[in-house]
Amino acid sequence: MTDHTAHSHDHGHSKKSIRLDRVLLTIALLLAGAGILAPDQFSAILSDIAGALGHTGIFIAFAVFLVAYLKATSAEGLVARAFTGHPLRMIVLAAMVGGLAPFCSCEVIPFIAALLAMGVPLSAVMAFWLASPIMDPPMFVITMSALGLDFAIAKTVFAVGFGLFGGLGMMALERLPSFADPLRSKAAPSCSSGCCSSKNPFDAAPVWSFWRDSTRVRTFTKTALENAFFLLKWMTLAYTIEVLMTRFMPSDWIVNVLGGTGFQPIFLGALVGAPAYLNGYAAAPLIAGLLEQGMSPGAAMSFIMAGSVVCIPSAVAVWALVKPKVFAAYVGFAFVGALVAGLIWAAIA
Repeated sequence: MTDHTAHSHDHGHSKKSIRLDRVLLTIALLLAGAGILAPDQFSAILSDIAGALGHTGIFIAFAVFLVAYLKATSAEGLVARAFTGHPLRMIVLAAMVGGLAPFCSCEVIPFIAALLAMGVPLSAVMAFWLASPIMDPPMFVITMSALGLDFAIAKTVFAVGFGLFGGLGMMALERLPSFADPLRSKAAPSCSSGCCSSKNPFDAAPVWSFWRDSTRVRTFTKTALENAFFLLKWMTLAYTIEVLMTRFMPSDWIVNVLGGTGFQPIFLGALVGAPAYLNGYAAAPLIAGLLEQGMSPGAAMSFIMAGSVVCIPSAVAVWALVKPKVFAAYVGFAFVGALVAGLIWAAIA
């Protein structure tokens, strides 16, 4: 068992290194292209990127500390308490916890598989699954930095709303025979990422004074370093794209496609959110750039909500875990929820 776990971790780190290399390579290629095509603007582009990172630096530092502290104290164990009691209570708590859950997306997949295998109602699982990728404490900080406190609060409220909508909707559907056994026959709790461990992170009780335990101190340090690199990498890519987009993408195109009022830009925002979405941290500055170019507020919200839940990596993970009808319900709840969120935010903003 030990050898298998070590091998899994090595394999996960190998995959992670490939992903990191691809992101860094993309940044290098974008900057190289900018230097070749617009050499007279290259220094200004670098200055804009550095300025954006400097402006966000304090928020990145706080997000890194927060997620490392939560990991080192095993605060993730509080999540499991949402999945006990009456089904309606489970849905409400799962939606609320999912909208604030302080753990990485790779931990959600094995956790969801374990919950379904243990017989937790699909409605409660769906509530958690829909809300979880949209918001967490570090993402709230980054979103607030890029898009403002109002947008960050609205996104958090919509995340909980997503969970409630999907959970209650699934409660009505799960009585149907086609939803009685949601897991694929070969699906089982697993994790291919280095940020997960062989020990279930949801079993432990929180230990808030983590610095008294050398193992937890090492966990804090390791998590902080990994997340600092992760955030800096993705934020650099996001700001690079934002600066290039602001300088070279015609604003008329954004206004014509995603600008204005009404249902169409909100629908298109939700529709393109899935394939165009990078991750929650990179999406915030990209949306800020699109808003500067003329994207409507409603389209921005529908884009970021739909992309959070049904971006290609998340969709692939869900598809591999559950049967097609459950996957279709997941995507359907996400798309409808994104449209509703976009319409509400358009009316408010």
